[in-house]
Amino acid sequence: MQTYIKSLLEDTGNISLFTGRFFKEIIRLPFPINEFLRQCYAIGYKSLPLVSITGFIMGLVLTIQSRPTMTKFGAESWLPSMVSLSLIREIAPVVTALICAGKIASGIGAELGSMKVTEQIDAMEVSAINPYKYLVVSRILATTIMVPILVIFADFVGIYGGYVGYNVHGSMGVMRYFSEVVENLEFLDVVPAVIKTFFFGFFIGLIGSYKGFNASNGTASVGIAANEAVVAASLSIFIIDMLAVQITDLFF
Repeated sequence: MQTYIKSLLEDTGNISLFTGRFFKEIIRLPFPINEFLRQCYAIGYKSLPLVSITGFIMGLVLTIQSRPTMTKFGAESWLPSMVSLSLIREIAPVVTALICAGKIASGIGAELGSMKVTEQIDAMEVSAINPYKYLVVSRILATTIMVPILVIFADFVGIYGGYVGYNVHGSMGVMRYFSEVVENLEFLDVVPAVIKTFFFGFFIGLIGSYKGFNASNGTASVGIAANEAVVAASLSIFIIDMLAVQITDLFF
């Protein structure tokens, strides 16, 4: 037990120093803009198919599953607004972030871990290149920006999936459906949900980079780094979401 607590405290201190270094390096020039854009492409564009399929299925299934209950209470007309609110406020941000944790955090952890094991990071330092700024800062910043964009895209696809699910057993025009969605959405339904996705993206990139950048020697450590990155990033998403819900309820 003491060993576990000691390891936990050491990891907490190390990741705090790792985070502090990120904020120091991000304001120093030059900035690796080419690597940042490459990571945005790899993280954002290449994740679109998976996010699209997941978002569509979320909206479709949620609508089909909720319809019998809503019909039972004579509230079928509220189905579009209920589905859209559920997707935008909670389901789409969390599920999309978990997908990104599984895909992106593991990829970053494995990539940086393999570079650490094969001494490529050490070679960069010898060549007077700042490996932290080039490898870590670009990835964390890319995930912080791209995850919210992916979540917003998943919101739209999920709402369209809800429209398709509604018309499986009913009939409603696309204009009427989306007008029902927009009429019942408020500013405070959207903004807190979008803000927390920036924290999701930041911690996905941070944890993936930390685990990979600090991988031990040996090829087995690459798999361990990728696995630990997924577990820790997924756990951080639930913790951030819990805190975000409490803060939103307290102030809004």
